[in-house]
Amino acid sequence: MSTALSPEVRTSALDRMSRDVLDVLVIGGGVTGAGAALDAASRGLTVGLLEQRDWASGTSSRASKLVHGGLRYLEMLDFALVREALHERGLLVGRLAPHLVHPVPFLYPIRHRVWERAYIGAGIALYDALGGLLGRRDGHGVPLHRHLSKKGLRRVAPSLRDDVAVGAIRYWDAKVDDARLVQVLVRTAVGHGALAASRTQVTGYLEEDGRVAGVRAVDLETGREITVRARHVVGATGVWTDQTEELFRAQGLTVRASKGVHIAVPREAIAGEDGFILRTEKSVLFIIPWPTHWVIGTTDTPWDLTKDHPVASAADVDYLLDHANAVLERPLTRDDVLGVYTGLRPLLQPVDEEAGGTTRVSREHTAATVRPGLTMIAGGKYTTYRVMARDVVDMALRDRAPGEDPDAPIPQSLTEELPLVGADGYRVRWNRKAHLAAAHGWTEKRVEHLLDRYGSLVDEVLALVDADPELGRPLEGAPDYLPAEVVYAVTSEGALHLEDVLTRRTRLSYEQADRGTASARAAADLMAPLLGWDDAQREREISTYLARVEAERAAEAMPDDTSAERARLRAPEIRPFADAS
Repeated sequence: MSTALSPEVRTSALDRMSRDVLDVLVIGGGVTGAGAALDAASRGLTVGLLEQRDWASGTSSRASKLVHGGLRYLEMLDFALVREALHERGLLVGRLAPHLVHPVPFLYPIRHRVWERAYIGAGIALYDALGGLLGRRDGHGVPLHRHLSKKGLRRVAPSLRDDVAVGAIRYWDAKVDDARLVQVLVRTAVGHGALAASRTQVTGYLEEDGRVAGVRAVDLETGREITVRARHVVGATGVWTDQTEELFRAQGLTVRASKGVHIAVPREAIAGEDGFILRTEKSVLFIIPWPTHWVIGTTDTPWDLTKDHPVASAADVDYLLDHANAVLERPLTRDDVLGVYTGLRPLLQPVDEEAGGTTRVSREHTAATVRPGLTMIAGGKYTTYRVMARDVVDMALRDRAPGEDPDAPIPQSLTEELPLVGADGYRVRWNRKAHLAAAHGWTEKRVEHLLDRYGSLVDEVLALVDADPELGRPLEGAPDYLPAEVVYAVTSEGALHLEDVLTRRTRLSYEQADRGTASARAAADLMAPLLGWDDAQREREISTYLARVEAERAAEAMPDDTSAERARLRAPEIRPFADAS
């Protein structure tokens, strides 16, 4: 079955959702909602998935882009959470998504020769043990930690200041192309029969005998109003959990939003191949290596403003630069900052907790049937999305709908054994990268870039290039990307707007100093015939994206959250929301 997310597939999905009665309807197209749709579809259920923006347009494309156990949670003695997360890390690296989740080494600088090395070393050894690595030679592709002397640290991290550490511990976690993983989850779910539609806003709900029986929704692309009937509705809306419950006149979970800001700096700004994990007065700071840049983050501060467009202020950017510069030989400046992105963590708040800081709020998740027919999931972390998805589907199915056999067994989750699209055959194609490069006149680095974005689905991208060699030349303004990738984003990955391509199908919005503006017109020209845009719509797509970049840059110069948000909200929406009731 096809996994393409084309405009035609989206339209067909909305048509079918408006006709059929679904077993499960999932609201929210972030990593948890996409995971829930896949979990339910792979159990043999009829499934719908609705997202009011683009896939992963909220928190799930704006995190630290790490798949990790949460080393700092060991100090909180949260061993179960760490063990669970490390198990999921092993699954993603080794089986589920090896094309998108890759091991990465981190250095933990040691400032005291004896007690700190012993204390931190014991913690990281426990981290390896909880991950199931000790006694195993492969460790799901994640190596064991090792200690480095000061000389050894200097060799692998020449950019580190000489006076900040007497050595280090080198351990491994994993990094993820987070937005692409969500899109791949959706595509995998569609391949197993799920119906998925982005840019579709839920505006109300259907009720039968006091039970939620579906939703009213608006296709924001056309203005078409539909009703979708379902035996079970699952809400996976992250920081919008409270608003979702209000829409459904339900109450059960309370979520607090914590703002996390990240900056990207050029690869040449920091020498070495290893990332860093650094203690701060509030939490930890990661400096994470990517092929063309480093990601530095994150902040962790309460966010009480509009959740649609969280932005960084000047104070946030300075905070990250200051903490990175505390250990770097050559200080980073504002001129080094290529891009900035900001996300909101959905932190589950216990009922009896008073308002305060967010750094110690639990990352564990909770699923709850908040009224008959509606089950919500909140909390958690990106790494454990699969467990969250399994738990919320289990709970939803236990809430039996009228006509369902109360004694029928609940189908078991299969996602632990289910590779995502692009995973099967990825390593085979990696072994053939020299051949693929020679066949298309590319460097092996170019092929590695494609394989680490598409896995075995690279065959579909290469087919576009074979049909039109012009699509195999570098994209204007973005030498690391191909025009074929823009075309593929529309025909197979669900991109409906220019911002979808420049911010989530690619990473141009933060990994290049121009933030994708130099590629905006070339990308829009490629997208226009595929999406039926006339000249006016194409110009609107370009001007809206440019206005967004300008507004985000203006926000980053503001001193606080309130003024930064005011600057960001000056940019128009490409698709305004409908009134909800």
